[in-house]
Formats: sequence, C-alpha cells, structure tokens
Amino acid sequence: MIRSPSKIETPSKAFRSLLRRLSRGLPLLLLGAAPAMAGSAAQPGQTIGLPAGAQLPVGLYFVNTSSFGVRDTRPLDSESNINLPAFVWSTPWTLFGARLNLIAIQPVVASSPRGTPYQSGIGQPLLAGQLAWDLGNKFGVSYLFGGYLPIETRFLTQNTSFSHRFAASYTGDGLNLTANLLYGIFIDPVSPQGGVYPDYLNIDLTATKKFGKWEVGPVAFASTDLPTRFPGYQRQGQIAVGGLVGYNFGPVNLQAYVTRDIAERNYGGRETRGWLRVIVPIYKEGTSAAAPTLPVAGPGRIARQ
Repeated sequence: MIRSPSKIETPSKAFRSLLRRLSRGLPLLLLGAAPAMAGSAAQPGQTIGLPAGAQLPVGLYFVNTSSFGVRDTRPLDSESNINLPAFVWSTPWTLFGARLNLIAIQPVVASSPRGTPYQSGIGQPLLAGQLAWDLGNKFGVSYLFGGYLPIETRFLTQNTSFSHRFAASYTGDGLNLTANLLYGIFIDPVSPQGGVYPDYLNIDLTATKKFGKWEVGPVAFASTDLPTRFPGYQRQGQIAVGGLVGYNFGPVNLQAYVTRDIAERNYGGRETRGWLRVIVPIYKEGTSAAAPTLPVAGPGRIARQ
C-alpha cells in the first residue's frame, strides 16, 4: 500500500527524528553502562602501614607497593594485580612550618574480571605535593594534594581527578598509629565510554608495634562512593580488615599484609588481597639510619565488570 504523501518523511525529517530518539535514549544508555565502568582513582588500602602523618628525613626514596587480590564474584572469581612504583622526595624546604614532600607514581595493572582473559596496562600517573607537620611528642599530621592524569586504558579509571589526603600519626614507643583519609574529586564524572566516576572517600588505618627489626599489628580500610547526580548509578563500598608483618633489613624495609572484606556493596563479592611493599632509600641527608616507611598513594579501582 502506498503511503499518503503527508505521511512520507523526507530524508532530512527522518534523520532529525532519529536524532530525537537517540537523544531521548542516550541518558538511559549512560545510566545502564555506568555500573560496568565505575571506579575511583585511589586503590582502597594502598597507604596501610605507612605513617602518613609523620615527617620524613630529607632524602629521595623509591617505594613499590604490589598487591594481588581475588574477589568472590560469580560464577567465576575476579583477579587483579596492582603495582605502584613511586619516587618520594622529602625536600629540605618548609612551607607554613611543614616539610615539603614531592611524590610521583606510575601504576602498572593487570586484571581478569570474572574469569575472563587477563588484560594489562598503565594506570593513571599521580603527581602530588605533601606538607607534613611535626607537632612534637611523636605526633604528626600531613596534607597531600595531587592530581591523577588522564589515560586511555579502558579497564581502569581514565579521567583527570584531584586527590586530597589528611593524615595523623603517632610514632612513639615503637608504634605506628595512623589514620589516613583520602578524598577524591573527578573533574568530569563521565568516562569516554559513558561510565560514571563518582567522587569517593577512603580511610586507611594502621596500628602496628615494632619489636626490634620486626613490625606487627592489625590494619583496616574502608571506602565508599559519594552520592552522584546519576539516579541509576549503584554506589560501591567496602570494609576490610587484616594484619601486617614487616622487617627492617637496614637499607631496605619490607612490609607484607593481608586484608579481607567483611562487608561490601555492589562489588559482586568479597575480596581477599595480599600486599607487599619494599622501601629503598636512594639518598638520605646526614644519616645512615634504617629506611623509614613512607606516605605514598597510587591508582585506583579497576572498572567494575
């Protein structure tokens, strides 16, 4: 049957009609894709074991924090390996009465979500400055401000974000009692693939004691996505606890710890993660003391699958 001429759409009208349909459907597509692409820039638990509020001796340090985790997703587990090689320069300069530290980190990540083949790539570099105040009596506080640079590795967070970190430490009597609050803000909350990047809060907690060259004690961390303007987004969060063991070899300090989720939200399952950190002083001014532990931080969550 031949349409009435009044019912026939010209090519230009048909094209405009298609654009209207796509524009109405695009927000739904973005919201549908968001849960598969969520992630924060900062890996939860990455600063455990570090007296992030304490001042460091002037010097240049190399630090690498490596972790391997298995999450109990169904039907197959999800695995990931995150390496955070970092250079930390504790400068001789002070600002507002605080020691200035400069930090650069270039993460390398490999991931196998839900039993799929491994994919690997370069994570977001972090460039940051930190001010650390010595309050006396082995108490210290610090503030770190930095930025995660954009990347094109699709299974990781890609967009530029700011990182604020507020830490407090007590390091007297061989103790390391530290709380480090990490607050991340994404400049653009939507990834190039249409996923949502929420702002986030993480907190890393350490309560260790040194016995000679050994260090042991409980650790914990928690993380949560902050509310977003995307009503269909499913916010992630977790709480994990564990234990840390360290040994100071003199020029090199090693730490190892294991954490296990005791609660999680929208990750698809609980995670068990093993961590290993090595700290090597490249240069230290006027001292031959053993390597300290350092307040560093690295890249973020792997995109949810």
